[in-house]
Amino acid sequence: MIILGLVVTLAAIVAGVAVILGNTGEVHVTAFGHEVPGVTQEWHLFLAGAVVAIVFMAGAGVAALGFRRTMGMRRELRDLREEHEESLQTLEMERRKLQQALAQARRGLDDPPPVPAQRVAPN
Repeated sequence: MIILGLVVTLAAIVAGVAVILGNTGEVHVTAFGHEVPGVTQEWHLFLAGAVVAIVFMAGAGVAALGFRRTMGMRRELRDLREEHEESLQTLEMERRKLQQALAQARRGLDDPPPVPAQRVAPN
């Protein structure tokens, strides 16, 4: 994957250099009704476009990283909520069991102890 990325990058650089070297004519660029200073050759315009493309890709990359991070945090929060719910359910079940055990223990204390049967001595 890395090699493929490097090959594509190298191809883009070669194509960019070919465009720069092949375009030597004069150009006049206007933006918002005003002439852009410093852009007098076609290759200047190409380089300006390349810079805009690089800035665009950097912005898109930052946005993608932010999106990925946000989705990861949402996933982690959802997992933590599920884990919290499970632990609450477990604690609730333990509380019920302990309440039942306590109630049984209290019932056992409330009952009088059994009286041993007395034997009648033979006469």
